[in-house]
Amino acid sequence: MTAPLRLGIAGLGTVGTGVVKIVRQKANLLAQRAGRAIEITAVSARSRDKDRGVSLSGYDWEDDPVKLATREDVDVFVELMGGSDGPAKAATEAAIAAGKDVVTANKALLALHGNSLAQAAENAGQVLRFEAAVAGGIPVIKSLTEGLAGNEITRVMGVMNGTCNYILTRMQSAGLPYDEVFEEANQLGYLEADPTLDVGGIDAGHKLALLASIAFGTQVDFDGVSLEGIQNITIEDIHQAADMGYRIKLLGVARKTGRGLEQRMSPCLVPDTSPLGQLEGGTNMVVLEGDAVEQVVLRGPGAGMGPTASAVMGDVIDIARGFRISTFGIPASELAETSPATAATPVPYYLRMALHDKPGALAKVATILGNAGVSIDRMRQYRHDDETAPVLIVTHKTAPAALDEALTEMTSLDVLAGAPVALRIESV
Repeated sequence: MTAPLRLGIAGLGTVGTGVVKIVRQKANLLAQRAGRAIEITAVSARSRDKDRGVSLSGYDWEDDPVKLATREDVDVFVELMGGSDGPAKAATEAAIAAGKDVVTANKALLALHGNSLAQAAENAGQVLRFEAAVAGGIPVIKSLTEGLAGNEITRVMGVMNGTCNYILTRMQSAGLPYDEVFEEANQLGYLEADPTLDVGGIDAGHKLALLASIAFGTQVDFDGVSLEGIQNITIEDIHQAADMGYRIKLLGVARKTGRGLEQRMSPCLVPDTSPLGQLEGGTNMVVLEGDAVEQVVLRGPGAGMGPTASAVMGDVIDIARGFRISTFGIPASELAETSPATAATPVPYYLRMALHDKPGALAKVATILGNAGVSIDRMRQYRHDDETAPVLIVTHKTAPAALDEALTEMTSLDVLAGAPVALRIESV
């Protein structure tokens, strides 16, 4: 009879507690699906006394996660502590060196150290799995490494931070300004302890870097991700984009081009009739495009106890079945060195500006755009009761460098009341 697969779980927060509940409550189902029993041997967390709503009886306790990672009666080290360095990194490295497989939900750790950890696991003959680190309960990593393995991936795109999507959709549905919805999200416990990880795009940028590595066979390059958060999105942008048939999303886009690997996480406009445009609340969505399959859309909860623990257990069951795969889909030694794109792909842009109500003001703006090679697709001016006129412009596809040139030139105009806002428009 096959011996049980023994887990050591480091971190008993929301996700760790969820994993314990699944193992305790669904032992028979897990054994049937894995072909062997799955058991927890020992756990580790900051506090022994905290009430987590689930019994930890029968499990050994280790104060030191590194000691837990190297126990002889642990086959798989499950790292759910979080943090890009410190105990999480030390314990993961110790587990690999001790001949343990590792399952983690730690996107920051892998975004910053994934290359070295993957190489260490490969050298030791171990596997490092991280489905739960990207998009919660959505099996996007399994989709890329297995279901779409026969495709050359052309683009990865998605909404990968539920908090930002909640804020943007709440602004639209309730007509509330950013600051008010931000505070509401904070009161509901949606924001990280450091909110810039969410609203600054850093959390989602970690996820995009991991997906880009798998999709394009490159080393993880978080430093190559162009980051822009949602802090400067106004309720006027929300309403005026909607008036032109768009929704604003914090959108991650990665594509391999002749100019290098393009990775950007930024507020973008998407058509309001598209799957991404219709995505509401804290839900995540990832769009994968390949040469054979064309487009696959994956939608689901991006965080929370159940969805994330579900993803962790998916990796655990694969290991129990004997399924072994390289961390990023191909051997770490064969991942190509990343060459960041020297220029971004041309796309249409949404421009919002306020012009002083003077004769010829709009003509001056149009002249500068034309001189920079930026072609106007649509233009709209709104009624106004003061001395400034709100103007919206949607461009044809344009190179970001050309638009930057035009925006810089506009700063010298005496007709602008404040800096223009420019947002990319992505086709879906």
